[in-house]
Amino acid sequence: MNAKEYLSQAVWLDKRIDSKLEQLESLKSLAMKVNTDITQERVSGGPNSKSPMENVMVKVIDLEYEINKDIDKLVDLKKEIMETINKLSDLNYQLLLEMRYINGKCWDDIASSMRYDRSSIFRIHGKALKEIDRLKVETK
Repeated sequence: MNAKEYLSQAVWLDKRIDSKLEQLESLKSLAMKVNTDITQERVSGGPNSKSPMENVMVKVIDLEYEINKDIDKLVDLKKEIMETINKLSDLNYQLLLEMRYINGKCWDDIASSMRYDRSSIFRIHGKALKEIDRLKVETK
């Protein structure tokens, strides 16, 4: 795994969490729409004795659990990535990589914040990635 792939793990996991949160909202919305006919006789012990509402709520709880696991993983991953970034000798490299891969900022925001043009940001980014690759080789 090269430096860019390594650093991008947190960005992609963050996006997956956002996607799962959207799914969760959709499921919760669906749960509010589910009608249960309470006048209908229920036979217990049948193959599917759960109501549609119960089925949706089980899915909501499962997805919430999955999201919480992913959030824990994201926190740990960001901590590990920050430890790697902080090993860089150049503070500009550290700031740029933190803004991009930890905070998820776009290139224009990074350039504006660091007061560089986009081409300079890309050049600094390339050098920072090379240093990360070098550090990863040294620690193996």
